[in-house]
Parts: sequence; C-alpha cells; structure tokens
Amino acid sequence: MLLHVPEILSRDELAHLRGALDAADWTDGRETVGTLGAQVKRNEQLPDASPLRAELGRMVLAALARNPLFFSAALPLKTLPPRFNRYHGGGEYGFHVDGAMMRSGDGHVRSDVSCTLFLSDPGDYEGGELVISDTYGEHEVKLPAGDLILYPSSSLHRVMPVTRGARIASFFWVQSMVRDDAGRRMLFEMDGAIERLRASGADEGAVLQLTGIYHNLLRRWADS
Repeated sequence: MLLHVPEILSRDELAHLRGALDAADWTDGRETVGTLGAQVKRNEQLPDASPLRAELGRMVLAALARNPLFFSAALPLKTLPPRFNRYHGGGEYGFHVDGAMMRSGDGHVRSDVSCTLFLSDPGDYEGGELVISDTYGEHEVKLPAGDLILYPSSSLHRVMPVTRGARIASFFWVQSMVRDDAGRRMLFEMDGAIERLRASGADEGAVLQLTGIYHNLLRRWADS
C-alpha cells in the first residue's frame, strides 16, 4: 500500500526541525549502508550517534503517535528511531530495496513499512522525487514539508538527483503488527469504511458488527 499521510508535523514543529537541521553537521550517507547500497547512494545524513538525531527523532515519533491515519495504515508494533538525510548538488540514491532486518539496540526490527517524512517544500529544490516501483508501474512522490509517504519495504525505490537546492527529509521503518501488506491494506480500508459509516449515522448494530469483524481479523493476523 502506497499512502500519503498529510500534516504529520505542525508548522511550529516543522520550523524547529528545519532550524536545527539547517545548522547541523552532516556526514556521508554511505556510512550506514552495505557495499551494494554504497555504490548507488550519494547523500548526507545526521550521524546515528548524534544527540540531535535522537532529539529530533523523538519529536517525529511523538507526532506519529497522535496521527490516527498513520496508525491505521501502518499498525506499528515497533518503529525504528527516525534518521535524517539531505540531498543536494546532484545527490541521489539509485534503485534499491531496503534491508529486511534493521539493527536496533541489541536486537533487530523487521522492516515491513518504509516511511519518508518530507521536511523541504517542493519549491525549495528541483529533482529529488522519491520513485517507488510496484506492479502498477513507477510512482513519483514529492510532498509538501510536513507530509509523509508510507509504502511496503519490499518495494524497489530510488531518489532522483537533486539539481537545485536541498531536499531534507526524515526516514524510518516500521515493523507492523500485520506482516502482510495485503492484509494491512484490507484492515486499513475496513477501518476507514467503519469510520465513514459511523459518521453518517448508519445502523449502529451493523457498525458494531463490522467493528467486531475488524478486530477479530486483527486478532487473527497480528504479531505482538
């Protein structure tokens, strides 16, 4: 499922993040990928050990926690601490697939859902589209600052070269309670349909029955 989640961040939160990131010390983004990834990756990142990365990551996680659309789509079990990157001067990231298991502390988190939170407005830079390839073709994504795109981590994707300005974003991975993308999509669509029926004043008994089916499907499919 490819989903645009608008306004993850408030304008004040966005201004705070951008002010901190504009003054940050960036390092070569190839430090956090393997040999194959390093061959196609040309960007900068905040160092993993940076206190600023930890501070800003907590802000992003708090914003995600209060967003019901993100929760409904991702059904997060574990969310990796967000990272931050910058593309400029022709920087790009060629086609790749995210690693299946991501190190987190002393363990690993399975990557089911990949997320990019845009922190630069589209007018601030040229190029830099996130291109996601699936069975329906290639989809170019370039969202307003503060908006997020989520998509299956199994997807082939790339970031196009940035030829003017700078593209700044946060990115992270989610281990979902529901591993299967098709299952997550069905639950997301059912959840949305239930909310629309409830808002329309539909028969309460039918809404209650559908709500029970939703939770029983989640109970059947979910890992915990």
